[in-house]
Amino acid sequence: MNDLVLLRPGWLAVLPLLLAVALWRWWRGPAAGGWERVMPPATLAAMRALGHLRGAVAYAGFTPLIAAGLIGLGLCGPAVPRADAPLLAGSGEILIALDLSPSVAEGPARADAQAAAAGVLAAANGRPVGLLLYSGEAYPIAAPTADPATLESQIAVLGPDTMPGGGSRPAAALALARQMLEAGRNADLVLISDGGGIDDATRAEAGRLADAGIGLSVLTLAGRAGGAADITALEALGGVAAPARAPEPVLRRLSRGGGLERDPELAALEFRDLGPFVAALAVFPLLGLFRRRR
Repeated sequence: MNDLVLLRPGWLAVLPLLLAVALWRWWRGPAAGGWERVMPPATLAAMRALGHLRGAVAYAGFTPLIAAGLIGLGLCGPAVPRADAPLLAGSGEILIALDLSPSVAEGPARADAQAAAAGVLAAANGRPVGLLLYSGEAYPIAAPTADPATLESQIAVLGPDTMPGGGSRPAAALALARQMLEAGRNADLVLISDGGGIDDATRAEAGRLADAGIGLSVLTLAGRAGGAADITALEALGGVAAPARAPEPVLRRLSRGGGLERDPELAALEFRDLGPFVAALAVFPLLGLFRRRR
């Protein structure tokens, strides 16, 4: 049951409404074929006690509600992962924005940044991948390419002397990334940083990325500038954030493909929808409404 998901969870809103109707019917009492509208309650109770009103009708009003509840559960789309799910190549470009400010380039965080970037390349799943570096300024290194293996050698040789100046301006990196990705669809930016230099301009650029439909993921580095406040501000920029040493949530999102996880119809290919089977169970309580009464 841990793998059970709901493909259309919005239909869960129907269930509280049905429960409210069921409670109202229970509070009102069982139906008596219309006699409850003209008989005083005491007379109605006496008629039931004498057996002139069948007790079975007390449950008849709940049968349509039970059927409606089963249909509502089916519309929610309970599903389990498919063992035969098709393997689809991802869509949309990925751009890595790698922080090479002195706090990263001159410390142990540089190795974590290189490993995280290599992990993004491995998780691209056929998506074009590009690279930009930034410190005080941002520089494009490679436009997104369908052969990301060509970036491996460039990432491997990054060092303290790679960038021409110091400082840390992630806002410049986000602005450059938006220019490089704005012509594509389902694009993703992966920011690898220790959080140095996060300011209002950076947050404004993150908002512009979202407005342009570019997904922003963050891999955080524990560098000299990577204090708790810096990391918190960095994580607040993107919808998906993870430490560079445990990047699985970000890599999983990238490997699923930008278009794949944003398109419900494609995402549904990964699961077997049990909704029609659950909704079909509504037939059994409804059959009771058609039985012959004596």
